[in-house]
Amino acid sequence: MTVRRPNPLLWLWYAFGGSLPARYAPWVLRDTTCRTWWLRHVLRAVVQISPFVIAIVVFVPGPLWLRLMCSLGGAIMGLIFSISYLHETAEHRLVKAGYPAGTGPATRAERTAEKDAAAAERYAARYRTPPGA
Repeated sequence: MTVRRPNPLLWLWYAFGGSLPARYAPWVLRDTTCRTWWLRHVLRAVVQISPFVIAIVVFVPGPLWLRLMCSLGGAIMGLIFSISYLHETAEHRLVKAGYPAGTGPATRAERTAEKDAAAAERYAARYRTPPGA
């Protein structure tokens, strides 16, 4: 299956919560389930917050240091809020792209299944044998 990336204008629409055409559904799946999916989410959040930061720095009267600190504080709060809903937002994007609910966690779990199974086996082996045996 060919994964088509959206153009920059469509990506901005997507970053601000818009739906992409159906031909980009595989890209949305990859975007929300790849190894760096959480980093992509943070990047989209920064893009969403940036117009407000710029508006505060440019249009609010007062000393520059105060405008910068206010915009930094707002950006940090926005990122905290965005990261708090990381999983829900990714799942909502997948549902909007036409995937059934639960696709995101299932796909991410499938990607790490072997590593998780090996870690569980190491954990079980560690506690199966008595100490000093």
